[in-house]
Order: sequence, then C-alpha cells, then structure tokens
Amino acid sequence: MENEKEMHEEAAVNEGATALNMISWLFGIVAFAIGVVNTFWGNDPGFGIFIVLLSLVYFLPVHALLNKMTGLTVPGTVIRVLKIFLGFFILWAALGVGELFDKIELMLRDF
Repeated sequence: MENEKEMHEEAAVNEGATALNMISWLFGIVAFAIGVVNTFWGNDPGFGIFIVLLSLVYFLPVHALLNKMTGLTVPGTVIRVLKIFLGFFILWAALGVGELFDKIELMLRDF
C-alpha cells in the first residue's frame, strides 16, 4: 500500500517536471527563432547572436553539460527564477529594443 502511494506521489511530481521541461523547450525554441530573425534581418547581427546564445539556457542538455563541466549544482528553484527573469529580458529586448515586428515584416518581404 505504501509503495503504491509513493508511486502516485512520484508520478505527480514527474508530471509537473515534464510540463515545466516542455515549457522551457518551447520558450527556448521561440527565443532561438527570435535570435535567428534578429541575426539575419535588420541592422544588428550581434544582437541576434546574443539572443541565440541566451536561448540555449532553456534547452536541458545545455544545463546538464554546464553542471557536468563546472561541477556547480544550482537548485532547481533558483534556475526557474533565473529563467523567468531571462525570459522577460529576452521578450523586452526583442519586442521593444530589437523591433521584432519590423524585422519579421522585412523577413516576409524576402520570401
């Protein structure tokens, strides 16, 4: 009986972790796409490359590689909070400073 209860609790925890991982991957793909648009259309490819590099934080293998290479383990809660703040920064930079909609319009004209 106890094992069954533990199994249900573990499954509930894993479902939450899976959902957070999927959200992280999805935002990473969106941020990567924003970086690609900023790299190839507009007047500042360095800004686009910067956004692409920041988007790598949202992909799980990169996080695991950094942990393995540096040996530094950061608690999951701290990582989540940093990812949220970084996400707000990426969106603010791309939409406000980077004029993303104008660059998307330029991209669509090329195709």
